[in-house]
Amino acid sequence: MFATGALRQIKDEYVEKGSVRFGYWNYAILGDESQWAAQASECAADQGKFWEYHDFLFQHQSGENQGAFSVDNLKKFAGEVGLDTKAFTNCMDTEKFKAAVEESSYIASQLGVRSTPSFLVNGQPIVGAQSFENFKALIDQFLEQ
Repeated sequence: MFATGALRQIKDEYVEKGSVRFGYWNYAILGDESQWAAQASECAADQGKFWEYHDFLFQHQSGENQGAFSVDNLKKFAGEVGLDTKAFTNCMDTEKFKAAVEESSYIASQLGVRSTPSFLVNGQPIVGAQSFENFKALIDQFLEQ
């Protein structure tokens, strides 16, 4: 899985050293649960725990729109990750990040994203989970320029 494999290596090798910036955009295209999960990750980000919540979701997925990421489950997960559940519940109930997730998905589609995971390395698209070595080759090519 990218989040627990190549991403960790990219962060260690490049991001922590300041030579690469890594950004994450939600691309919620798989129905309601995809939208809710993206909003939930942004609610977790409000409490400084985006990546912890993100990784928890990826470890607990069980297929598209099969109930794993219902709003009730997402709220339960917040407690398991150590978030302030009252603030998280309020964030979800008010749909605080609904518009932001929709905008992020729209912008990603305008950049040519059609599936997940997808990446842009200095504007060059990479589709599908790739090994660290593949990312390294491309990143190093741009850093040497």
